[in-house]
Amino acid sequence: MNEQAVIESTRQWVEKVVIDLNLCPFARRELVNERIRFAVTDAQTQEELLLALQRELIELADDDSFETTLLIHPGMLNDFQDYNDFLDVADGLVQVLDLEGLLQIASFHPQYQFAGTAEDAVENYTNRSPWPMLHLLRESSLEHAIAGYPNTADIPEQNIQRVEGLGLATMKALLASCQQGDQ
Repeated sequence: MNEQAVIESTRQWVEKVVIDLNLCPFARRELVNERIRFAVTDAQTQEELLLALQRELIELADDDSFETTLLIHPGMLNDFQDYNDFLDVADGLVQVLDLEGLLQIASFHPQYQFAGTAEDAVENYTNRSPWPMLHLLRESSLEHAIAGYPNTADIPEQNIQRVEGLGLATMKALLASCQQGDQ
């Protein structure tokens, strides 16, 4: 695994998909201000990933020089169902560390699939990323951003409409372009 290539493909995804398609209206400011931490773990087991997640959660809670962390784990949980099952464990760690209400975890995966959708449904691309990753967010920052943005409840539906408008072939190509050269 080339850590720098993993970070670069993830950064490209943030720029080309998340920001350029405006899937998250709050991401541009944080990327421009270099307040997104891109952390790569070479974890090969659930225990190793939990330790890496614990380190990153504590780091985010203790260090306000960045707003959010993308914990990228290319060697672990490549199967979406395994990844999805792990999310409960990850949320449990937030509780064990007494960080509930302070931090939360959002999910992105190359095979992301919303419940009730077909595997190739274009709407899944709103949460598809080049690598499996856990997105660690400060709840206070999220609340502040939401307070200053109109109709945040409409964002998920607007995102679905946006990617549907682009079409499946375009979204596949866009994600693939972020994955070029990172193998």
